[in-house]
Amino acid sequence: MEWYFVILMFFLMLMALIFFGFPIAFAFLTINTLVAIIFIGFSSGINTLVNSSFEALAKFTLTPVPLFILMGEILFHSGLVMKLLDAFSKFLGKIPARLSLLSIGTGTLLSAMSGSAVADAAMLGSTLAPEMQKRGYHLRMIVGPIVAAGTLALIIPPSTVAILLASTARINVGHVLIAGILPGILIAIVLAVYYMVMGYVKPELAPIYEVEKPKWSERFKALFMYVLPIASLIFFVLGLIFSGVVTPTESASTGVLGALILAIVYRKLSLKVLKNALVGTVKVSGMIMLIIAASAGFSQILSYTGATRGLVEFVVGTDVAPIITVIIMLLIVLMMGTFIEPISIMMITIPLYYPVITALEYDPIWFAIMMLICLGLGNITPPFGLLLFVMKGALPSNVPVKRIYTAVIPVVLLEMAVVALILFIPEITTWLPYLSD
Repeated sequence: MEWYFVILMFFLMLMALIFFGFPIAFAFLTINTLVAIIFIGFSSGINTLVNSSFEALAKFTLTPVPLFILMGEILFHSGLVMKLLDAFSKFLGKIPARLSLLSIGTGTLLSAMSGSAVADAAMLGSTLAPEMQKRGYHLRMIVGPIVAAGTLALIIPPSTVAILLASTARINVGHVLIAGILPGILIAIVLAVYYMVMGYVKPELAPIYEVEKPKWSERFKALFMYVLPIASLIFFVLGLIFSGVVTPTESASTGVLGALILAIVYRKLSLKVLKNALVGTVKVSGMIMLIIAASAGFSQILSYTGATRGLVEFVVGTDVAPIITVIIMLLIVLMMGTFIEPISIMMITIPLYYPVITALEYDPIWFAIMMLICLGLGNITPPFGLLLFVMKGALPSNVPVKRIYTAVIPVVLLEMAVVALILFIPEITTWLPYLSD
């Protein structure tokens, strides 16, 4: 059977099962089993799937995933994130689009704590969206900044999606995490400037309102009590990775310990907080590991049938410029993001994409960051972007979905512009990780 028939058959079966309501991980496992039996045989096929799943999960590089998730869960459930939000608010005066900027600023720091796009968007949506509506903010100035903050969680370390991408693609985990720092900050700055300019040029979109001006003593108290300790934890964790003194796993362990210490110091740690954090970590980690196990079987089947080799030979043999091939691959990720969540997209595409990237002799870290940004954009791209439904739940029921869709258009365009910039200036992603060597 030709290589393209194998890939086409797999995707048609996968889309059919997803359409009928199968969870992506179980759809993967079902199709892997059927295809393995067809091409390899029952006994050998099942053994191949079991062995590949074990090898995929028994990796030291995956151990930071549950640890970073646990760090974020502790900080969320202990309420320290809300303290951080209040502290940031004290430093913003009567500036254009004040609450939009607060969303982006807080979201950027949240991304460095949780690595969860849904958790960040849900938290900001439930706390800031009602206040922004009360102050007369246009929906564009509410939805855009909040969902944009959610997309940053996939880029800014300690992104669990970045760890999974690096581990699955067999590239340096620490390098991929560090590579996300500059692009993440760049996106945050671009978005902040855009919304500030919109608030200044069209004040009716984000009316300036009177705010209680806290004393400088209160501002510095909030800074030293909440912002600096939490920010120090983040920079310490990232600094350990950047220095190369410890592995990402050891750095993640330090982060969990630091989060526990902060919760204890602020008297926010309780059995309920600890239980909720552990349960949340197990749920998310279990889902991620199941998808990884399924994806490993997919990779084995592609190799056994020669589909991977056929795809690479086809791409290398075409007359299309290599950069066009990269752009097409990223556009496919964007389109898939409209109806599949990021981790599943990554597990479907990486076994196909990274052999091509290697054959085209592109830097795998450069491509990884662009792919992470596109995965984040998939979360907010209509009609089925996950964060759009998170925002729908945070807003009043009379707000039509169509208005939410149109509100995210500027964010999608701005982040795509950053991807285009990275495409032609790879040093934005490669300078920091190779500097740490």
